[in-house]
Amino acid sequence: MDNHTELQSNGTINVMSFLGGLLVGSLAGGTAMLLLAPQSGKRTRTKIIQKSIELHDQTNDTVKDALAQTHHKARQIKTSVKNQAEAVQQRGQDIVDEQKERFSTLVEASNKAIQGVLG
Repeated sequence: MDNHTELQSNGTINVMSFLGGLLVGSLAGGTAMLLLAPQSGKRTRTKIIQKSIELHDQTNDTVKDALAQTHHKARQIKTSVKNQAEAVQQRGQDIVDEQKERFSTLVEASNKAIQGVLG
């Protein structure tokens, strides 16, 4: 169970790191573009609009991918936990059945001993 938590934590850190890097890189690229643009303001504004649309689309795709991965991991963890719970439940039932069998044997032996004393 500890490995699942560690993997989930690492996956979350990786996604957050990627998104943070994407944001910082986008801001740096946008700033560099504004500072180094050798064209008119109108052309620069047009390019900014185009780049912001591209960045918006890329961000949406990245977020969708991250969500899909998160849902997939959540389903895997849920299935794993369910399987482990079923295994623990079965083991508990096996122990109960074993104890019932021991108790039945003890009761039978007690009944035979009482019959032997009385009979």
